[in-house]
Amino acid sequence: GSKDHTTLVAAVKQAELVTALSNAGPFTVFAPTNAAFDALPGGTVEGLMKDEKKADLQNILQYHVTLSALNAASFVNGQTLGMVNGDNVTVSVKDGEVTLNGNAHIVASIPASNGMINVVDAVLLPPAKK
Repeated sequence: GSKDHTTLVAAVKQAELVTALSNAGPFTVFAPTNAAFDALPGGTVEGLMKDEKKADLQNILQYHVTLSALNAASFVNGQTLGMVNGDNVTVSVKDGEVTLNGNAHIVASIPASNGMINVVDAVLLPPAKK
């Protein structure tokens, strides 16, 4: 219901992940704001919203979810989180500020019925497959 997350909601619907994220959990979702999506190179979001890119979109969105319920205060410097897509995110904590992969900052933690939503100011991009 957040006006700052309409791009994320549209992407979750396009990726057909609404039901998965509505399950009991617990989940921690790192939720990029619309501004975070807008900061991606031009055409990136539009390209990912095409049916033929659904698998890529699912991979990116699943890289924003871990199986637990963690708020910003739960993280420790150097922590590694296993994400639903199978890749890892590295956590940095400095002066109480939590950063993921060196560029996405947690700006708010919001409890949800099936876990925790951490609002982030950048989109997390999974590492390139080798």
